[in-house]
Amino acid sequence: MSDQSAKLEWRDAKIPVSTQFDDPYFSLDNGLAETRHVFLAGNDLPARFAPGFHIAELGFGTGLNLLTTWQAWDAAGMTTPLRFTSFEAFPMAAEEMDRALQAFPELAPYAARLVAAWAEDKTLANLQGLEARVVLGDARQTLAAQDWQADAWYLDGFSPAKNPELWDTALMAEVGRHTCTGGTCATYTAAGFVRRNLDAAGFDITRVPGFGRKRHMSTGQKRAP
Repeated sequence: MSDQSAKLEWRDAKIPVSTQFDDPYFSLDNGLAETRHVFLAGNDLPARFAPGFHIAELGFGTGLNLLTTWQAWDAAGMTTPLRFTSFEAFPMAAEEMDRALQAFPELAPYAARLVAAWAEDKTLANLQGLEARVVLGDARQTLAAQDWQADAWYLDGFSPAKNPELWDTALMAEVGRHTCTGGTCATYTAAGFVRRNLDAAGFDITRVPGFGRKRHMSTGQKRAP
C-alpha cells in the first residue's frame, strides 16, 4: 500500500496539476475529449467491448479514464460488469477528486459513485457496478505480482520527460507480459524511448494523430509470441 499522496495545485481553479511532476492531470483544452480520443479510440473502443473485457491502466489520477470508459460501456449496452485495474502511486484525496471531476458534468452520476467509494477505500473494492481495482504503490513492483492479462492498456503516467520511471524498459516489459496476444495499448505520448520500450515488450507500435495541440500519440497491438 502507498503511504504517499498526490500534491496538487489548481490551474484556472478547476484543473489539478501535480507539483511532484509539474504536469496537469488532464488536458487543459478538454480532458473528456482527450480521454475519448487517446484511450478509447486509441484502443478501438467501444467496438471491442465484450463480456469479461479487461482494461488496465498506469496512472489512475482523477479517475477520469475509468469514468469515461464506464459511461461508454453502459452506452454500448453491455450488461456484464467492466473489469478495470489501475495502478497509482500517489492517490489524491477524495475531496480533490470530487473537485477535479466537477469539470465534467455529463459524468456526474458516475463521478458521485466513484468519489463515495474512493472516500471509503482507495482500492475501490466496494465500488458497485463494475469490477474496479486500484493497486496502490509503485507499479514497478506491484504489476509484476499480478496474474492476469489485459485486453487493453491505458498508459497514462505523467509526461515521460518528467516521470521517466513509469515508462522504463522493465515496466513496459511487464505491461507486455500482462497483455493478451492481440491486445492493445494507447498513450498520449509519442516519445521515442517509450515507443522503443513498447516495441521491445512485444507491441507493434503506430504513431497516430494526437489530441488537440499534441501532434502525435502512440497505439500498439501485442504480437503473437
